[in-house]
Amino acid sequence: LKELSPSSRVILLTSSEDPATVVPAIRAGASAYVLKDLGPQELGETVRRVAAGEVVIAPRMAAQLVSQMAQPPVTASLGPGLTPREIEVLRHVAEGKSNGEIAAALFLSDKTVKTHVSNILAKLQLADRTQAAIYAWREGLLESP
Repeated sequence: LKELSPSSRVILLTSSEDPATVVPAIRAGASAYVLKDLGPQELGETVRRVAAGEVVIAPRMAAQLVSQMAQPPVTASLGPGLTPREIEVLRHVAEGKSNGEIAAALFLSDKTVKTHVSNILAKLQLADRTQAAIYAWREGLLESP
């Protein structure tokens, strides 16, 4: 959308509370990242602020993002550009958990987990979950039982 109309302002209205999605959304050109439980007055205020050139991030998401950024970076061999959430998902994959089990453990939707697994496979240039699990074990992301 931003490529077709650079002056457009994009407000991402989502149910995803995964902090790993905020930065890519902003990088892709979103001017706001707000949750669907936003009230009508708050939505109107968001539209006004974005129209005035501000960037708006839902307070819960901003708090999670700041908390995540305040944590020391993970320094193991994590492959090219895996996010902390993708590393978490990869650890669960390596433990043999299904997408549903991972979703329940991390309080995510099955679709979000599926997206994370797809991103992990693409970033690590792996063909399937088995290869991802082997990678995680080989790189020391899990301790031996």
